[in-house]
Amino acid sequence: MTKRSTLGWSAVAALALTFIGLTIVFNYSLAGWQLDLTQNRLYTVSPGTDRILQGIKEPIDLYFFYSADAAQSIPQISPYGQRVHDFLEELAQRSSGMIHLHVIDPKPFSVEEDRAAELGVTGTAINDAGAKFYFGLAGTNSTNGQQAIPFFDPSKQRFLEYDVAKLIYQLAHPAKPVVAWLSTLPMTGGYDPQSGQMRQPWTIYSQAQQLFDLRTLQPTATSIGRDVRVLVLVDPKNLSPATQFAIDQYALRGGHILAFVDPNAAMDQSAGNPMAAMTADRASHMEKLLSAWGVGFNPGEVVADRGHALTVAMREGEPPVEHLGILGLDGSSLSQSDVITSGLSNINLETAGYLTAAKGATTRFEPLLRSSSDAEPMPAQRFATLYDPATLLNGFKPTGRRYTLGARVSGMVKTAFPDGPPKGVTLPAGQRDLKASVKPLSLVIFADTDMLSNYLWVHEEDLFGQNIAQAWASNGDLVLNSLDNLAGSSDLISVRGRAGFTRPFLRVEALRRVADARFHAQEAQLQQELQQTEQQLTLLQSKRNDKSALILTPEQQQEIEHFEAEKLQIRKQLRAVQAGLVSDIDRLGTELKIIDIIVMPGLFALAALLIAAIRRRRPAASNE
Repeated sequence: MTKRSTLGWSAVAALALTFIGLTIVFNYSLAGWQLDLTQNRLYTVSPGTDRILQGIKEPIDLYFFYSADAAQSIPQISPYGQRVHDFLEELAQRSSGMIHLHVIDPKPFSVEEDRAAELGVTGTAINDAGAKFYFGLAGTNSTNGQQAIPFFDPSKQRFLEYDVAKLIYQLAHPAKPVVAWLSTLPMTGGYDPQSGQMRQPWTIYSQAQQLFDLRTLQPTATSIGRDVRVLVLVDPKNLSPATQFAIDQYALRGGHILAFVDPNAAMDQSAGNPMAAMTADRASHMEKLLSAWGVGFNPGEVVADRGHALTVAMREGEPPVEHLGILGLDGSSLSQSDVITSGLSNINLETAGYLTAAKGATTRFEPLLRSSSDAEPMPAQRFATLYDPATLLNGFKPTGRRYTLGARVSGMVKTAFPDGPPKGVTLPAGQRDLKASVKPLSLVIFADTDMLSNYLWVHEEDLFGQNIAQAWASNGDLVLNSLDNLAGSSDLISVRGRAGFTRPFLRVEALRRVADARFHAQEAQLQQELQQTEQQLTLLQSKRNDKSALILTPEQQQEIEHFEAEKLQIRKQLRAVQAGLVSDIDRLGTELKIIDIIVMPGLFALAALLIAAIRRRRPAASNE
C-alpha cells in the first residue's frame, strides 16, 4: 500500500514538473506568437498598420508614460493600460527594429515627469499632494520631430490602433501634407467689391493653413500636382470640362478628396445682388463626377428636418422661429464608428441636401451625418425665396426616412470621361489618360457648404485689436478631422475603429435582468395588495357608527394583521430573489474559475504531451 501511494505521488510530481517545464519552454519558444480568439479581433493588427510599420525608413522612439502602480487602484484604467502596453510591444516587434519602445513610470516630482511634460504627455492630479497619473504616448524621430497622445481616453479605446498608427505615420513622414483647395465661395479673403472693403479669410480656411501646406487651386485649373495629398472641393459649379477631367484623373490615381456640395449655398455671391440671388441657381453641379464615384446627389432638393430644426431669428426685432432648414445635429446623428465624427458634440448645417449610394456603384458608401426620421426633402427654390420659416410647416409630411447628409466613399472607380480627354485638353507626351482606378479612391463628402461659414459654428470677438474666434459647434473639428484623416496614406485611412476592449458580462447582465423582472413584478403585487387593503379599510370605516379614527374595529384589526403578515412574506420572497441572483452569479464565477485555472491549462498540457509523444514516435519509426 505504501509503495503504491509513493508511486502515485511520484507520478503526480512528475506531471507537475513536466507541466512547469513545458510552460517555461513554450514561453521562450513561442514568444511573439498569438492566437486571437476574440469576437471582434481586438488583438489582430490590421494590414494597413503593418504596411505603415514596414514603410518606416529611420528609427522612431516611442515613450509610453504610464503610472502602473497608481493604475492598480483604478479598475476602469488598469485593464486598458495593460492592453495599450501589449499593443505597443507588438508594434515594436513587428517594426523590424525600427521602433524602440521605452516604458516609463513617472514618479512624483521626478525627471521622468519633466520629460513627459516636455514631450506633450499630460498628467492628471490624483491627490492633494500634487501626485499625477500619467497614461500617454510620445514619439520622436531622427530629425527632432515629435508627436504625442497626451492621454489615452478609455472612451476612445475603439480608435487605439488608429491613433497610434497615425502618430507613427506622422513621425515617419514629418513634412506638412500638401492640400489643394478649390472653392467658388469667397473663403480665402481679399477685396470685396460689394462692400468696397477687405474681407478676412473664413476661420476654417485659416485653421487649415496652419496645419497643412495649403495651395489655392483656381476653378479653371487643368492639372493637379502629384504631390497633392488631399483635394478640397467647395461648391464646385460651372467647372470647365478640362477642370473636371483633371479632378477625374486625380481620383483615378487613388486621390483623397474632401468635397462640399450644396443645393442652396447661402454664401454664393455669384449672382451679384440680393434680388438676383433669389432667382439664381445657387446649387453645386458635379453630377458627372459624383455619378462615376457611385454617389447620388439631387441639387434641386433640401432636407427639411423637424427633429433637428434650430430656432433662429431671421431679422432683427422679430421673435425667433423654428427653421426646418437650419439643423443642429447631435451625437445621435453622427457616426460613432468613424474617427472623423466620433466624439464630436454638435454640427450645424443650413439648407443641406442629401446623398445616396448610386445604383450599381462599385464603391463603399458609409454615412457620417444623418437627419432624423422626422424629415422630408423640399424644393430648394422654396428656401431661396423664404421670408417666414414658419411657412415650411405648411404641407410638411415626414417620410420616416433618415437622409444621409455626409458620407465616406471608398473603392475602385471608372473614369467619368470614357471617350477620352475633353476637347482642348492635351496630355503630356507619353502620358495616357486613365480609364479606371490604379488605387482606391478615398472621398469624404458633405451635402452642405454653409457649414463652413463662420456664423454657423464660431463666435467672433475683438479682443485688444485681435479678432478672436470661439467655437460653439464642432463644424471646424469635423473639417480638420476629415483633412487629417485623408492627409494620411491609404494604409492609415484603412485603419478603422474597432469594438471596445472593455465588454459587459452579458450572462451576468441577463441573470440580473431576470431577477429584476421578478423583483419588480412582486413589488407591483405588494403595491396592489396595499391599495386593496386601504380600500377595504375605507369601506369598513364608512360602515362604522363610531366615527373616531383612533378606534379600530376587530375587522379592521384583523385586516391590518393579515396585511402585515402578507407584507412580511412578500419581503421574504424579494430577499430570496436577490439571494438567488447572487448565488447564480457566484456559481457562474466558480465555473469560469474552474475552466480558466484547471480545465484550459490541463487541455494545453495534454496537447503538449500528445505532441511530444508523436515527435518521439517519428524518430523511432524512421530508425526502424
